[in-house]
Amino acid sequence: MIRRLIAAGALLSLLAAPTIAAAQDDDVLEDSAAAMEEDATAQAVATPVYAPINYNVEEDRENILLLDLSTGQRVAIRLMPSWAPNHVERIKTLTRQGFYDGVIFHRVIDGFMAQTGDPTGTGQGGSQLPDLEEEFNPMPHLRGTVAMARAQSEDSANSQFFIVFYPRFSLDKRYTNFGRVIAGMDAVDAIERGEPPANPTRILQASIAADNKPQRMPQPQVPQTQEITADMLSAPVEE
Repeated sequence: MIRRLIAAGALLSLLAAPTIAAAQDDDVLEDSAAAMEEDATAQAVATPVYAPINYNVEEDRENILLLDLSTGQRVAIRLMPSWAPNHVERIKTLTRQGFYDGVIFHRVIDGFMAQTGDPTGTGQGGSQLPDLEEEFNPMPHLRGTVAMARAQSEDSANSQFFIVFYPRFSLDKRYTNFGRVIAGMDAVDAIERGEPPANPTRILQASIAADNKPQRMPQPQVPQTQEITADMLSAPVEE
């Protein structure tokens, strides 16, 4: 009787073994699939997506920077948060503080770029906010590219930026590209050249399009007139 029970138990064990092994295999497959899914998710998060430029000035106006220049022209720049979120946020913050109003283009090199964003006009100044860590990206420096200026350190960008006249691919992945001119490039072309220019072009007002500020125009030049006195009207006395 005991032998029969032992034999029956052994038989049941043999019959159950494939089921247990199959269950273990299923667990391994599920764990492997879960791991692959996690890896794919992590890779998707780690790989940034660089959005294309929207050239429509009526869309996504929260990400359009408007520069009203002393020439009477307006420049529209599409800000690209997906390229450089912290730099775009800095530009918007300073713009809404009125930081750029009245600032000149202090370094303008023909065939290269026009640089602004320094309230001192010397190229040595910036805002009171801390410098930014670089957000270099693969977007090329084409005509109309707007990128952040910096000192020797890669993490020294603060408030100054430049607009490229012609393609400069040597700047790629060395300066943070954060936007593109989408309207008014002819106004950029007309910015006075010089380092600094003798008669620099000035930003009268910088604004974010969503704030709907009217364009600020230059004040008309009032000719200086000489005061006329009674002595000037008197005829000279002959001796």
